[in-house]
Amino acid sequence: MSSTSVPRRRLEAITSHLAPLADAGTFENIPRIRRVAGESTTPRCKEKVVIITGCNSPLGIGRATAHLFAAHGARAVFLCDFSDEYLATHVREINELYPACEVHARQFDASDEERVEAVVKEAVEKYGRLDVFFANAGIVGTPTIFENIDSDGFMNTMKVNVLSVFLALKYAAPAMKLTSKSKPYSGGSILGTASVAGIRSNAGSSDYSASKAAVVSLMQTGAYQLSRSNIRCNAICPGLIETGMTAPVFDAARERGTTYKIGQINPMGRGAVADEVARVALFLGSDEASYVNGQAWAVCGGLSAGHPYVLGKLA
Repeated sequence: MSSTSVPRRRLEAITSHLAPLADAGTFENIPRIRRVAGESTTPRCKEKVVIITGCNSPLGIGRATAHLFAAHGARAVFLCDFSDEYLATHVREINELYPACEVHARQFDASDEERVEAVVKEAVEKYGRLDVFFANAGIVGTPTIFENIDSDGFMNTMKVNVLSVFLALKYAAPAMKLTSKSKPYSGGSILGTASVAGIRSNAGSSDYSASKAAVVSLMQTGAYQLSRSNIRCNAICPGLIETGMTAPVFDAARERGTTYKIGQINPMGRGAVADEVARVALFLGSDEASYVNGQAWAVCGGLSAGHPYVLGKLA
């Protein structure tokens, strides 16, 4: 038995669990690396069909992510939000910057089951495939201690932040299993926006934190329930990001001249902009993340890495 036969067999065994890949050949009697995606300098999501909820905010993660998918070769992107105040503007901007990408605006509540089912069905009927569903819609919840949160307020936060992600899983997964001429194999990426508050305590209100922990759990559960389908489920856990939801914090700090306090317990010493989170969503939605599944990706500048404290405040 040659010295190269064992690694070759191992590589073939691993590859058999993936969508079939072309034989890369050999180099001096050893197998060449089988690549699951192109170079990062080329379009990373070529021909993919993408649905993103929570896209209305000009400062939001949804809008920033839509731009990146369009820039990286997506065939179509659906921009979805409960509010349509800026959706048409976003469509015009992406059309101008990335004319090869077909952009659609859809106004609906991301926790409305019929509407979620409808947008997934539309994507499949138009393009014969669905590759990425980024369940990004969410609300901040009730910014107070749990004793002051009523049941209706708590359940509304769960409805918007959790049910919307559940529905994304429920309807995106079957669509991603479908095959077509342009997509011969089952597969896709389902992403849910969680939060550092979903993986660390005292990073948000009770209802918000509970809802984001649920998003993490849904993605982990989905990863296992979709075993061997080549559909990956991951949660993105932002820290303090300047979005439409958090803009009042940043605006107040600027007015007071205290922007230096933003991120003071964060190793990076600052907040972030939406593009920094969107780039993680782009990676997770691309084939470059083909072995990333069931994870909670903290995009928090290191906030979740330890037990932070402020010097001089220990006693």
